[in-house]
Amino acid sequence: MAIVVFYEKPGCINNTRQKKWLRESGHEVIEKNLLTHGWEASELKQYFAGLPVAQWFNASAPRVKSGEIDPTELDPETAIALMQAEPLLIRRPLMQVNGDRMVGFDEVAVDRWIGLVQRSQTDNLEVCAKSGTDTKSAMA
Repeated sequence: MAIVVFYEKPGCINNTRQKKWLRESGHEVIEKNLLTHGWEASELKQYFAGLPVAQWFNASAPRVKSGEIDPTELDPETAIALMQAEPLLIRRPLMQVNGDRMVGFDEVAVDRWIGLVQRSQTDNLEVCAKSGTDTKSAMA
């Protein structure tokens, strides 16, 4: 069992499903509001280590979806500054367990990281339920 600090957008359908699955897997989930946290640049960067900048972004965020912001064209400093000003741009969830951090809910990666029970549902928990946008492949 792990204690998972889970930064979410309150009311997000997929974040609710992800938290439920974590709890069903025996983990304790401490919910935090991603939109009101007050992110420091150094803190955000820890979640994104090793990932291309484009994968830091919520592909369903209105400014990304409209093309106003193109994450593939941003350097890390600009990306972090945009996210600090507008946390809705941050890919969700951000999770922390014992100092280790992860962005997004890649089921295979989460299972390897802390373990997940198998489930019969086949919903893609990386796709925003309202938009149908895959947060991984949309930014690749």
